Amino acid sequence: LMAELVAKGGKLVAVLVLSDGGLVNGDELVEGLKSLVPPGVSISGGLAADADRFERTIVSHNGQMAEGLIVCIGLYGEHLQVGNGSFGGWEAFGPERTITKAQQNHLFEIDGKPALDLYKSYLGPYSSELPGSALLFPLALKMPGQNELQVRTILNIDEADGSMKFAGNVQEGSTMRLMKANYSNLVSAAGTASENALANIMAAHADMNGPSALPPQVALLVSCVGRKLVLKHRVEEEVSAAKAYLPSSTATIGFYSYGEISPQAGYSSCSLLNQTMTITTLAEA
Repeated sequence: LMAELVAKGGKLVAVLVLSDGGLVNGDELVEGLKSLVPPGVSISGGLAADADRFERTIVSHNGQMAEGLIVCIGLYGEHLQVGNGSFGGWEAFGPERTITKAQQNHLFEIDGKPALDLYKSYLGPYSSELPGSALLFPLALKMPGQNELQVRTILNIDEADGSMKFAGNVQEGSTMRLMKANYSNLVSAAGTASENALANIMAAHADMNGPSALPPQVALLVSCVGRKLVLKHRVEEEVSAAKAYLPSSTATIGFYSYGEISPQAGYSSCSLLNQTMTITTLAEA
C-alpha cells in the first residue's frame, strides 16, 4: 500500500490508515508502513472496533466491504498542513510483573504463571465478562531497552491455554502493570490530545521564512472503544473536550477503535497506540 502511494508522485504529506481491528496485528501493520514511508510524511488512523463483542470488524473501500481489509488514503499537496496529537489519561496500579512467555501479540505467561489466570485474579467480578471487560483494564508495558510505557488492549482470550491476544505485539522480558481510568482523566486527556495536535502543527511551521500554521479545517478523532465503555453516557464530554481547543469552524469526524495509529513526537515516526484519543488535523491554503 505504501509503495503504491509513493509511486503516484507528487508531494505526499500524510497517510490515513483504516484497518480491520480483529484480524490485523497493529504493530506489524505500522512497521510495514514505516518501512517505506518517505521522510516527513505522517501516518495516522486506527483499527476498526466491534464495541465489546470481538466478533468481526469491517472496512469498506469503493464498494468492497470485508473483514481483513486495510485501506490507506494518501494526502498530497504543497499547501497541505497536518497536525497529530494523542493522549490517554489512564493510570497504572498494582505490582510490576514480568512477561515470561509471549509470541508476537499473544501473551502466555506472566511471572511464570498462566497469563489469563493472573489477569482474572485482578479483575474479580469483571472476570466473568471477559473479553469485553478487558477494555476497562489494559496493560502498561515497558519493553526491554525502552523507557516509555506502551499501553496494550486485550482483544481476546483463550481459556484452553490460558493466553491473551493483544492489538499489538508484546515481548518476553517486558515488565507490565494493570491500568484503570476515571471520567475526569479521560475527558481531560481528549483536550490534551487536541492541544498536542495544535502544538505539533505550530512547531512544524515555526520557521519565519516558511508558511504560517493554518487553523485546522478538519479534525479526525480516533478514540479507543475502551474509553467509550468507561465513559458510557458521558462519552459526549470527551468529544466536547477535544473540540474545545479547536476553532469553531473545524469540522470533526471520527470513530472508535481497537488501536490508534499516530506519531508520538512530530512527524518523525508513528506507533500503534491503545486506549488513547488520537487527533489528526488537516488544513490547506
